[in-house]
Amino acid sequence: MATTDIPSILLAHNRWANRQMLDACAGLTGEQLHRPFEMGPGSLHNTLAHIAGSIRGWATMLAGAAPRPRIEKGGPYTLDQLRTLFDEATRELEDALGAHPLEGIATTERDGKHYAFARAGVLTHVTTHAMHHRAQCLNMLRHLGVDPLPHSSVVEWMRMVDV
Repeated sequence: MATTDIPSILLAHNRWANRQMLDACAGLTGEQLHRPFEMGPGSLHNTLAHIAGSIRGWATMLAGAAPRPRIEKGGPYTLDQLRTLFDEATRELEDALGAHPLEGIATTERDGKHYAFARAGVLTHVTTHAMHHRAQCLNMLRHLGVDPLPHSSVVEWMRMVDV
């Protein structure tokens, strides 16, 4: 049955689209995964780690937990490790968003400065930020000769999962 709940759509699409990118990288060599590109964080590996790190960072903030080391500062990661990091970060984001009403405000401190963000705004940022970087991944995959490119848009998701 199709959902009309916007947060559920954003989260489900984000999970699906990130998996599409990871699946598209499955046939790449290590050299291809780490090949430098002059866009985004610089390689498929770094871009995927950045997306996962951002999801986890915002999930941590939404949960009111102490900041953890950034995923991007670790690694390099294997594709299986990136999958695990994505699964964990996405689950943490979904749990953190489910723990409080989206109408609420989440606060954090960074570099001695205090911030307050609408929880719904954080959800919107996390999902659009990931979409921005997935577009970079698509371009990198295209430059590596991957054909066909993975599906990643909301419309493709709705058609493929019958939403």
